[in-house]
Amino acid sequence: MRVLLDTDILLDVVLAREPFAADSADVLRWAESGGAAAVAWHSLTNCAYLLKDGGRLFLERLLRLVGVAPVATADARRALDLPLSDVEDAFQAAAALAWQADVIVTRNVTDYRRSPVRALSPAAFLKYAAT
Repeated sequence: MRVLLDTDILLDVVLAREPFAADSADVLRWAESGGAAAVAWHSLTNCAYLLKDGGRLFLERLLRLVGVAPVATADARRALDLPLSDVEDAFQAAAALAWQADVIVTRNVTDYRRSPVRALSPAAFLKYAAT
């Protein structure tokens, strides 16, 4: 199974945002144990912008666990054509398509209702991955 991790999952872990951090950390542990996970390029820059000192150490550790979805101009155009109201979510969905992800893991599942890639919460994903 190929999984794209939304930025909120990363921020939950690095910022220890409760009550979300535990499930999000378990998703990263799934990736660490060999699960195929990736992030969108812009998730890295969003984290760098929001984290103290650019989050360099966190991002270095993260990139040992996950790949970065390969995207190009055509994917950006595709994102703008997707029927998602939030443009950033559309870019996540386009990155998931480009990486051929089966699932997007996000706490923001309702905003991905019209995504071409299925979205699951961390808890729902962990149950799904265990089957």
